[in-house]
Amino acid sequence: MSDVAIRCEGLTRRFGKVVAVDNLNLEVKSGSVFGFLGPNGAGKTTTIKLLTGLLRPTGGRAWIAGQEVQVERVQARALFGYLPEDPVFYGWMTARELLTYAGRLFGIPDRALKPRVEELLDLVGLKPVAGRKVGGFSRGMRQRLGLAQALVNAPPVLILDEPASALDPIGRHEVLALIRRLRVHDGITIFMSTHILADVERTCDTVAIIDRGRLLAVADQEELRRRYAVPVFTAVVAGEEPDIRALHARLESLPWADRVERANDCLRVFATDEETARRQLPAIIASSPAILLRYEVGMSSLEDVFLRVLGREPGGRHASGGA
Repeated sequence: MSDVAIRCEGLTRRFGKVVAVDNLNLEVKSGSVFGFLGPNGAGKTTTIKLLTGLLRPTGGRAWIAGQEVQVERVQARALFGYLPEDPVFYGWMTARELLTYAGRLFGIPDRALKPRVEELLDLVGLKPVAGRKVGGFSRGMRQRLGLAQALVNAPPVLILDEPASALDPIGRHEVLALIRRLRVHDGITIFMSTHILADVERTCDTVAIIDRGRLLAVADQEELRRRYAVPVFTAVVAGEEPDIRALHARLESLPWADRVERANDCLRVFATDEETARRQLPAIIASSPAILLRYEVGMSSLEDVFLRVLGREPGGRHASGGA
């Protein structure tokens, strides 16, 4: 396989007058975990349906592991596994039966299929319940079974649509740990759409941000932060409510304060001028009747970067420094 596992050139999909995916140009490196990030309705699922051949593009082209999806459909289909957001299975089948059935659809000989099914059941942690009917599985168990099904023919590329968004914390942890394991131990390229920032931070090395069908940014996490992150000064204070409220207002008036967030007695100042903030902020807080309990300096989170790229602030406002 080449160094590029997924490639899109001018990929476009319209539904009437609505442009769901708008001239998408993208490359995903082989062996990476690629986070496809965007708010609900950004075009993530439509892009995945174009990559998997479930939708035909209005314009442009896409390749999976060197095979053009719309031209070499059969060859391309054998090169990726796909997990939709809410996979549906035959509830009367057991987990072992379902994976065996999926393997036979790919033409895997029985002598190779049986050990492959057992290997996958062990990989996703479903071997103890392999004889149970799938209809009784929890959502997290169904997601893990869906991952096993997507891997049954050992594809080099895995395409996941919101794989953990509807799971409880335990289910999310299990699925994300499995995704990391697949990348580290098997070298599979993983293309994962999500709107959950924490999932991206924990699993992805490269991130693309899409909104309203248009690609806004593509970079590794470190580069995204270098481009868009700003210093964040956190002060935890104690005092009377009017004093803390007055300090909050004073901080918001500073010309280098991009925004100031308050959560109870914690104030977070996002600064556009780090040097000035470091020099002035301690003195401003010290001059307030509020008592400083803790003071920290860091950089804005991936969530802050995401909102900045979208040109939004929490609460739906437009950010002054938006890209």
